[in-house]
Amino acid sequence: MRRSSEIVVPLGSGSARARLPADWHATLAVPPRLPALDDLDREIAEALARPLAGPTLRELAAQAVSRARAAGRAPTATIAVTDATRDCPDDRFLPPLLAQIKAGGIAATDITILVATGLHRASTGEEKRAKLGPAIVARYRVVDHDAQDRDAIVDLDRTAAGIPATTNRLALAADLLVSTGVVEPHQYAGYSGGAKTVAIGLAGEPTITATHGIAMLDEPGVRLARLEGNPFHEAVVEIGRMVGLDFVINLVADADGRPLAVAAGEPEAVHHHLATVAAEAFTVPIARRADVAIAGVGAPKEANLYQATRAVTYLHFAPVPAVRPGGVYLLPATIPEGAGAGVGERRFFEALRDAPGPEELIERLRREEARGGEQRAYLVARVMREASIVVVGAEQPEIAAACGMRTVATLDEGLALAGELARAGGATERTRVPPADHGRPFGVDRSPELDHSLERGLPSGVDRPLELGRPLELGRPLELLVVPHAIRTLPVVAEPAG
Repeated sequence: MRRSSEIVVPLGSGSARARLPADWHATLAVPPRLPALDDLDREIAEALARPLAGPTLRELAAQAVSRARAAGRAPTATIAVTDATRDCPDDRFLPPLLAQIKAGGIAATDITILVATGLHRASTGEEKRAKLGPAIVARYRVVDHDAQDRDAIVDLDRTAAGIPATTNRLALAADLLVSTGVVEPHQYAGYSGGAKTVAIGLAGEPTITATHGIAMLDEPGVRLARLEGNPFHEAVVEIGRMVGLDFVINLVADADGRPLAVAAGEPEAVHHHLATVAAEAFTVPIARRADVAIAGVGAPKEANLYQATRAVTYLHFAPVPAVRPGGVYLLPATIPEGAGAGVGERRFFEALRDAPGPEELIERLRREEARGGEQRAYLVARVMREASIVVVGAEQPEIAAACGMRTVATLDEGLALAGELARAGGATERTRVPPADHGRPFGVDRSPELDHSLERGLPSGVDRPLELGRPLELGRPLELLVVPHAIRTLPVVAEPAG
């Protein structure tokens, strides 16, 4: 934790800067700088040669070959990799993974690389080449998962807790199933990585809907950085076993993307080990809740509003919310894709856009079965019930405004607006936007009133104010919490949330 007068946070592939106003007090939340791995490729090779638990990948491949040949068929392998929104070094993982699988006897022509998109959009050819490497894409079969393709999805029955377990047919049919991933704090799973790439990233919509439904999110154990007693994590582990995930390789990287640890082997052992590393790497003690928090994201997570809002919800649903009731979250995000192009992203946007206000959306989603994607709208609505969200630097500000968020062009403007809102006690105004033009995906009608309000950085069509907190006492400095990498930082606030 450091104190600072100049503010620098990620914005797109670059950064945004601002000066701290004179009457503000700022705390910079930066995780401890642990030693980074000197040679990532060497550490990957070491992890593959000496798995934490279970056989080596080469041995697993050889066993798969023996089983397939005994059944009179050619052996196959599937490698599930993360999608373009995950900062996972799949281009570094894949060459040694493929070499080990081929050394075990499985031919390159019988290996499929399956992009675990969940309910997000398919990756583009350019994204595949950037993420996996041009040579890999040119030589191997690379397929995007489609959670809504019934022909591609297999029903595996239900977990012990009654969650429908489904998976991609290519994963289930493989004689050897491997996955990659990153281990970092996760809103629902506690920590990402382990079996999650397969259990959720390759699941059909019924599994995603059940695991991301409101009933699951309201479970006390479903919390950021919590594994024990977490029903979401338990479902991920059980579905991974049902699918038959054989081997994983996962990475922990710090907030700056520096690799800290790599482990490979049996999925549960790898995940447990790296979650312990991640807990140390990302936890930052904070003395008190702030009036305003800057939730930094940066590329690739800020590509669309769906992904970018993770930064806000991670800070708000930490063990203690980062801001007080009536506080403000500043979200620097260019969101070049707008709300996002996937099915889940569309549902997220439409749920927020069409709701009269956050309380009504929360009540509706608790009353009805939320579809995959709407769970993120639910979490954002819960934040907006208690705090304001101001999006900074959006290329499509009308998308954020349609969701009831404020928008400004620069970080300086964001600080000025956040100060006004925080000093007023955080009263928010719900955006009412005309219905979208259904001829344009995710379109928002640009009425003159909307255009005018966007120029001012404010939402249009004021509905009813929602009182969130009390006005600040005169003369008290505003407390600002700056979290440059909110998704890879776990602020632990000392003061109680009551």
